[in-house]
Formats: sequence, C-alpha cells, structure tokens
Amino acid sequence: MTTISNETTVTDDTGNVEAHPTPELPATLTVSKPRAKKSNLGRWLPPLLVFLVIVGVWYLISLFVLDPHLRFLLPLPQDIIIKGFIDPLSFNALIVALYQTVIVSMLGLAIAIVLGVVWAIAMSQAKWIERSLFPYAVILQCIPILALVPLIGFWFGYEFQSRVLVCVMIALFPMVNNTLFGLQSVDKGHKELFALQGASRSTTLLKLSLPAALPAIFAGMRISAGLAVVGAIVGDQFFRRGTPGLGILISNYSSRLQGEQLFATIITAALFGVVVFWLFGLLGRRAVGKWYDFT
Repeated sequence: MTTISNETTVTDDTGNVEAHPTPELPATLTVSKPRAKKSNLGRWLPPLLVFLVIVGVWYLISLFVLDPHLRFLLPLPQDIIIKGFIDPLSFNALIVALYQTVIVSMLGLAIAIVLGVVWAIAMSQAKWIERSLFPYAVILQCIPILALVPLIGFWFGYEFQSRVLVCVMIALFPMVNNTLFGLQSVDKGHKELFALQGASRSTTLLKLSLPAALPAIFAGMRISAGLAVVGAIVGDQFFRRGTPGLGILISNYSSRLQGEQLFATIITAALFGVVVFWLFGLLGRRAVGKWYDFT
C-alpha cells in the first residue's frame, strides 16, 4: 500500500522551528464490495424445507388421524404417484385432459391479452373514454363467473368456444388494470418533452408510453396466466361436452371417490399453473430485465 508522509512545522516563542511528523495516511481507500447474490442453496432451501414439513404432516394425518376406510380423502403420496401417474390408463387420460386444458387456457389468455391491452390503450387516450369503459371492466371482475356460466352455455353452446370465453372473462381484468396503470404512470416530464418536440399522439404512445408500461403489462400477464388456467378448469366442470379437460377429470374422480387419481389431477393442474406463471415471469425478465428490476 502506498503511503503519504508529511511534516508539520511549529514555531515556538524563541523563534526555533520544530518539525513534528504527521501520522501516515493511506493513499487508497478501501471500498466494500457489493453484497453477492444469494446462492441457489439459499434460494431453494426454505421452500424445500416447507415442502418436507407439508409432506410430513400429510403422512401424519393419512396414517394416524384418518380411518383406513376414509383414507381416500387424503391418500398417501406414493399411492397418488402409483395410481395417478404410473398407471397407464390414468396417465393417458391425464395427458389428454392436460393437452385440452393447455389449448383452452392459452387461447383464452391470448385473447384476453390482446383485448386488455387495446382496452387500456383506448382508456389512456382520454379521460372521458376511461370514465365510460372502466366501470364495465370492474363490473366484469365483480360478477361471479359461476353465475354467468349457465348463460354462456345457453348462448354459445357447451363445447370449446364456451370454455375459451370463460377463460377470457376471468383473465381480462388484470390485463386491463395493469396496462392502464402502466400507461398512466409515465413520467410527466417525459410527456412534456415529447410535446415540446411536436411528437404526435401515436408516436408518444409507441415510443414512450408503451415501453414504459411494459413492466406493468408483463405483471398483468403473469396474473392473467394463472387465472386462465382456473377458467379452463371451471369451464370444463360446467361444459362437459367434447374432449375432456382437467376439470372434467376432477369432477369424474370426485364423484367416483377415486382419491388418488383426483389428487394427481389437482397436482397436475397446479403444476401447469406454476409453469405458466414462471414462463411469463421469464419472458418479462428477458424483455425488460436489463433496465427494470422485474421479479
């Protein structure tokens, strides 16, 4: 380490000059390093421990709390794996139902994303448009979807298109709300700068408002993705025609008291929802992660 040494001179009353060395000072400053990112172990260990606790409680209830003839209410995990996933008949039915649910939910989600973004853009252009349209988005969110399912069946039938419509209705509001929030959160100074440069309304929208709203839009996509999966399962349980999805399997297994297959179907639906949520989170980080902390 390079050091700097100086002397301080002091004159006394007789005129003699005395030199007093000053303490050596470091020429460099020590800068603390930024905290490193958490390791993978620190990230995955807590949820893994919680999972082990849940499995332990599961075994405890199934083996020591429930009577043997009531064990179908909470089957042992190994029985779920054997009868729900390994058994060829159950596995084939699960794969077919999962494929149908994926098609319905992803199509409904795509329609909800397009409608939600367009709806929000229209409301962001003028206050009178927002006051005219936003209450109906809130009403659509507040009406219980189960109350509308019979009407949807009467009007559109009980097959594929009705299930997609249920997904759209459930997944639409988060896209509208989040996109509108992102568009209205643009910095006022940036808007004034675009206005001073004479930018048109479309230029301001495409080059300022929409890019700034991307984090909120992707957050809305993640919420709507999970809701679309729920909508596909709800639609299956009411519209029981056509190719069965996960919702029909859940209804069939519950009516037959096939607990192992029922839990396997529920677990599959939950894992599918988690995967979709994770994929849209990954897409959001890829799109805006370089300039925005998208978690």
